[in-house]
Amino acid sequence: MALTGKQVRQLRSLAHHLNPEIYIGRGDINEGLIEQTEESLEAHELIKCAVQDGSGLTAREAASILAGETGSDVVQIIGHRFSLYRASSRKDIDKIELA
Repeated sequence: MALTGKQVRQLRSLAHHLNPEIYIGRGDINEGLIEQTEESLEAHELIKCAVQDGSGLTAREAASILAGETGSDVVQIIGHRFSLYRASSRKDIDKIELA
């Protein structure tokens, strides 16, 4: 699902105050990290991720790989951090109402 400019702005403002939930380190992106990202996206819809210094990936590369593997959209990349969004199929969470 491609996000519109208005939706991206809305999600960026929501992601600003989030702390990273996913840290990408020396192991780079593996099956365990992808599963953890899937679970976080299902629980929160919008998550922030951080690429640590030991990783061989840039934030842009990591965001592209994780978004492709999880079927999510990259909302924003700043420095070593990036945000991902994917609508959750769970009914027991507060869903983000996109503009």
